[in-house]
Amino acid sequence: MKVEHQLKAFDQIFKSYDGSQPLHRFLFVYFKRNKQMGSSDRRWASRYIYNFFRLGKALIKADYTLRLAVADFLCSQTGSLVIESFLPALKEHVESSVTEKLSLVQQHFPEFDLKDVFSFYENLSEAIERHDFYISFFTQPDLFLRVNAGEMQKLTGILKQEGITAEELGDTTLALPNGTKLDRVLANSKNYQVQDLSSQKTGTFFQPQPWDKWWDCCAASGGKSLLLFDLEPKVELLVSDVREGSLQNLEERFQEAGLKKYQKKVLDLLQNNDPDLHHYEFDGIILDAPCSGSGTWGRTPEMLYYFSAHKIDYFSRLQKSIAANVVKYLKEGKPLVYITCSVFKQENEEVVSWLQENLPLKLEKMEVIKGYHNKADTMFVARLTKL
Repeated sequence: MKVEHQLKAFDQIFKSYDGSQPLHRFLFVYFKRNKQMGSSDRRWASRYIYNFFRLGKALIKADYTLRLAVADFLCSQTGSLVIESFLPALKEHVESSVTEKLSLVQQHFPEFDLKDVFSFYENLSEAIERHDFYISFFTQPDLFLRVNAGEMQKLTGILKQEGITAEELGDTTLALPNGTKLDRVLANSKNYQVQDLSSQKTGTFFQPQPWDKWWDCCAASGGKSLLLFDLEPKVELLVSDVREGSLQNLEERFQEAGLKKYQKKVLDLLQNNDPDLHHYEFDGIILDAPCSGSGTWGRTPEMLYYFSAHKIDYFSRLQKSIAANVVKYLKEGKPLVYITCSVFKQENEEVVSWLQENLPLKLEKMEVIKGYHNKADTMFVARLTKL
């Protein structure tokens, strides 16, 4: 296969994609429509386009083929025709560490500025270690499993038989290589949930008690609810989301996990929900708020390229409005657990400040969960008590 052939395939994909949908969905449809592309073509095209976006806006004025070569060099541990053709002086260093490769790139391209990888650096939460965060984009995050209590040995045994390397992170968490085909390997096992490491860590902020009434108000596919249920199986649970399709996915996950007793409602939390909730009082509310998702861009690096900064303020306003509409259903002295998968201070610390200034809430604790140290997502969580 010639480099010209690979570049042509990359160019066609890059010019066809506009960032309006997740890249993995676009590629699925694109490859389905272009059946002439063999498995090798698809593999190289996927590698190149994902690595290209991992460079963010660094070297943005350079020719895109050179940018692709630099990105592929920084993100890969194996060589490629693009690296050999456009970075021949660096091809012998492709197995070096990211730090070493960054030094080489900066020597050859003095205009390379690491902060341009994440061009929204001025909006970062203060707790983020910027250098570590920036370089994390050159490494694909892991796939994490939350394993049911007592099932770790059985699950790792199955994975070992399949030749899959899995790292145990505590008693209930496994880290696997991204792209592991769980539907094939663990098709008959229901003893785990796919859940990012940082998302699992938010559970330490819940602290549910038996027979508490909890509301997961932006439940999506139910990951936080399942975590809550594992922490305290006797909670009385209401789940809601504005998207009926998400709640259908939630029902399937709950059924597989054995969570049978719960209520669900399709609710728009920007509207008055008193007709549905006037008689409800909760001992805890999980607000896993709609957000920029900037803490997950290691998995969706196309957002480094296509995200618009004005959306940060949009999400911040949305988060404040939702919180104001749900807190009235919370009992006094009980917690609102506010969660985002964002690294932006406008969605995190600044929202928490607003909540305390404008709502009857007092901060107990908050944390930026720094997933970039662990090949995981980065998240923000705060526990506030109603006064």
